[in-house]
Amino acid sequence: MSRTAEQLQQLAAGGSDGFKAEWVLPFSVLALASIGVVMVASASIAFASDIYGDPWFFLKRHVMFLVLGLVVAGVVSQVPLSAWSRLSWPLLLFSCLLLLIVLVPGIGREVNGSRRWLSFGPITVQPAEVAKFCLLVFFASFLTRRNQQLRHWSSFMVPVVILGLVALLLLLQPDFGSVVVISGTVLAMVFLAGARLPHTFTLVGLAACALAAMALMSPYRLQRLTTFLDPWRDQFASGYQLTQSLIAFGRGEWLGVGLGNSVQKLFYLPEAHTDFIFAILSEEWGIVGGLMVIGLFAALTWSLLRLVRQALAKQQFFAALLAFGIAVLLAGQAFVNMGVASGLLPTKGLTLPFVSSGGSSLVICCALFALALRIQAELQESGAEQKGGSVRMLPIFNPLQLGDRTQGEAA
Repeated sequence: MSRTAEQLQQLAAGGSDGFKAEWVLPFSVLALASIGVVMVASASIAFASDIYGDPWFFLKRHVMFLVLGLVVAGVVSQVPLSAWSRLSWPLLLFSCLLLLIVLVPGIGREVNGSRRWLSFGPITVQPAEVAKFCLLVFFASFLTRRNQQLRHWSSFMVPVVILGLVALLLLLQPDFGSVVVISGTVLAMVFLAGARLPHTFTLVGLAACALAAMALMSPYRLQRLTTFLDPWRDQFASGYQLTQSLIAFGRGEWLGVGLGNSVQKLFYLPEAHTDFIFAILSEEWGIVGGLMVIGLFAALTWSLLRLVRQALAKQQFFAALLAFGIAVLLAGQAFVNMGVASGLLPTKGLTLPFVSSGGSSLVICCALFALALRIQAELQESGAEQKGGSVRMLPIFNPLQLGDRTQGEAA
């Protein structure tokens, strides 16, 4: 009997919870991608018409990368999780190689003082986005194999050193926003893998101090921090972008001014179709539309964390860590983007996943979505989760520790 027929029988029998929950992940991504197509068209039409003479220039580009992302997602979804685990070291080396190549003058493309892009004909690739995918797979595999040694400083420092080297390459571009998101994601994965609480808190404290020091020592980062605290003090210079974004939120009120009726996208708000697309969405759709998008990201995160719980129950730790990393990365990047647009966080050049215009970011988001679907499919194939059966609770501060680890330490 086909899987679809089995699901329909389960639905007819009243066991519809699992059937419905399985569709939360693809539904939330499809909804966000659809909103992204509409909002990229709306937010970029005036800018594209003035700069390129084609009002649909950015929409065509966005759809092209979305189709490319779907092709990449189709390929990624066909690769078993065991193969991804074996490819972890080559993926790490590949991402580091790209991060090194982009720093070479004449090869890496420099825009506004940042060297973050590689050009391959008409296609531009951002190595930092590729690194996000590769690092998630690498650390999920590495921590699965080494989780029994993470309670010791010597083993705990290995992923820290690797993360530090990648962060250094990103800071040389410079790409401070990607460093924050990647570091936060990896540290969360290390904690879930069984690192001791004092070690984790010590590392988080040191990382926070290092990031704060870099922000304070860099004039333009320090200016962003001071502008974030009071953007209206210099609203026509350093605070211009944030104040225009806040004006967009204010104009939206409850239900918005209507799709396509945004004023801030008419050359008032820079990066309206990329980093600040959430501000235009809130202006046109109001607080109701903004909350709807936040709800979709919450549903996406919930569906991914549900996969983590299922994988832990089946003791498939690589799948659990990978799903957890995807959840933290997408949720963290969405939080930072929306926080920047609403004035909650200092300005960072991060796109809104599945929504903002951005080639590499959109393709990698599609690849991460395909990985999540692969995890869901393999968990379903390994057998439905037993209902009403006893599921052993895992230690709250070291979720991936096995019983023999705890007993050995107690002895």
